[in-house]
Amino acid sequence: MHPLEALITAARENSPRLKELLASGLTGLAGRDGAAVWGQDFLFAVQSDAPATVSIDHAPPVPMRRAGGTPYWYLPRTLRLGTTHHYEYFANGRSLGSYDVAGYNPDSYPLPGVARGTLSNKKTLQSRVYPGMAANFWIYANAGVDLKNGAPLMVWQDGETIAGNVDLLRLRLQIVSDNLVAKRLIPPMIHVLIQPGDGGEAHGTRMRSVQYDTVSDRYGRYLLEEILPDVEKTYRVRKDAYSRAIAGASSGAICAMNAAWYFPDQFSRVLSHIGSYTALQWQPDKGQDGGYIIAHRVRREAKKNLRVWMSDGAEDIENFAGSWPLNNIQLANSLKMKGYDFHFRFGESAHAIAQGALDLPESLAWLWREYDPSKAAQNYEMEEAERAKPLFRVKIANRDAW
Repeated sequence: MHPLEALITAARENSPRLKELLASGLTGLAGRDGAAVWGQDFLFAVQSDAPATVSIDHAPPVPMRRAGGTPYWYLPRTLRLGTTHHYEYFANGRSLGSYDVAGYNPDSYPLPGVARGTLSNKKTLQSRVYPGMAANFWIYANAGVDLKNGAPLMVWQDGETIAGNVDLLRLRLQIVSDNLVAKRLIPPMIHVLIQPGDGGEAHGTRMRSVQYDTVSDRYGRYLLEEILPDVEKTYRVRKDAYSRAIAGASSGAICAMNAAWYFPDQFSRVLSHIGSYTALQWQPDKGQDGGYIIAHRVRREAKKNLRVWMSDGAEDIENFAGSWPLNNIQLANSLKMKGYDFHFRFGESAHAIAQGALDLPESLAWLWREYDPSKAAQNYEMEEAERAKPLFRVKIANRDAW
């Protein structure tokens, strides 16, 4: 039995082993709010000193059970697959946090007979591009990677959420990529999982927004001058942009798009989930644009040879930095107007990785479709099915039209 399945089974059966499994940090649930999924079995779990309740899909909150002798409260449920589910925890009349979780597709579970890849130990690098900053990264190598001639490469931001067991609660990249490799839907590749740095100009705190949300070539240079040369000490990877992709969620998504935009000769495939194409690093006093400028640059500057998969949801963030849904729609329309090979999936979910996780088997296969290791270039063209579709339009759904 898979460890995640064992945890959920123990919760469903109210087994004495549940306390041990939660305390072990087996899936990354220990010490954090979250939800775990195995088939149609969903386990909602939260840490709280007071009795906790959970609202699922905006229904009235229901009481959760306490795992004896622990600060964890849990509730198993059977829910529909092929969609995302919203949940919010409460205790003492206040919210403890909310998120969305995916009803994962079949390729997000280990398939029989599929060779599994290997995850490296954590490595830490001191940066010169970001003086004073240190950052961790891991390598996940699919089984069968061609290290003699060079393997395709995919760079993932927020790598700490993909490395190890926590990946089971989010993208499930390791499982999905291995399954797609076995089905020959994507090539075996080297996945570089990079954690945002600490220190540097952030003065001892996380450098995530400085690295990810800043519209410049700096992060791309960081990858090309520091991270990838270190990777190449151990793994031989392809140098052509045709064989390189870059991915991220939220600020990691705009970071991925930025790197490919400034270095299209290095990265030609972009995976963007809930992208923060907003004003998080807009600093007019320094002449620095915010992420909203990317959609306008796509419209006004020469077309680059990029293939882009985007996803977002109608319940994404609205705050001082801008509108995540509207800016994602605007970027999608910019890509369409310029004839890019792109796909945009706009759902209902909030600012969560759930929709990206639900779509991952499809998005990775789409992004790497027709990949031929004997080639080093391809001119990406918009699919005919997309070309026939209209621009995305916005309608008010929760107020009168006038």
